[in-house]
Amino acid sequence: MKNLITTIRNIFKIDDLKTRIINTMVFLLVYRLAAHVILPGVDPTQLAGLKSQTSGGIMGLLDMFAGGAFLRASIFGLGIMPYITASIIIQLMGMAVPYFQKLQREGESGRKKINQYTRFLTILVTAVQAPGYIASIKSQAPGAFPDMTTFWWMQSIFILVTGTMFVMWLGERITDKGLGNGISLIIMIGIISRLPFAFLS
Repeated sequence: MKNLITTIRNIFKIDDLKTRIINTMVFLLVYRLAAHVILPGVDPTQLAGLKSQTSGGIMGLLDMFAGGAFLRASIFGLGIMPYITASIIIQLMGMAVPYFQKLQREGESGRKKINQYTRFLTILVTAVQAPGYIASIKSQAPGAFPDMTTFWWMQSIFILVTGTMFVMWLGERITDKGLGNGISLIIMIGIISRLPFAFLS
């Protein structure tokens, strides 16, 4: 125990490492706080029983990876999942499409272009998934969506796309200015945040 305390003290004596730890903690805190912001026009009290209804199914699993934001109809409801989907699609294209194979061989410049394509594809994937996500939550808790006008649909899809892009940006900032792989840490913190509820249930 004494060695652990000494190691922690030594870590915080290194300025660069201390800064990276603080940056990581701040970015993860922003992610967890924003995950509790509900989409405009949604009644959160109507979603209270949704977690218990879907805890054993696929929606419960998706909610665990999103840190509880999925079944909360949060602005981060889709979390980082569209980015992961886009990354997998780009990797598969790297095996089948000659253009992407060429980019993979170009080193750093190719990697930057691949990252750009992944970001653009993430926007498209989120825009496709967002209406299905809203419809899925509505089918489980119809009373939570009292006023679903065309403007509300467009606004909600835009907010979900923006939310996913912000989570992706946070992940990249953690990778650049924090500790470890930002996307992996965001997924991990989402799962850890659901562990107490999982143990209770």
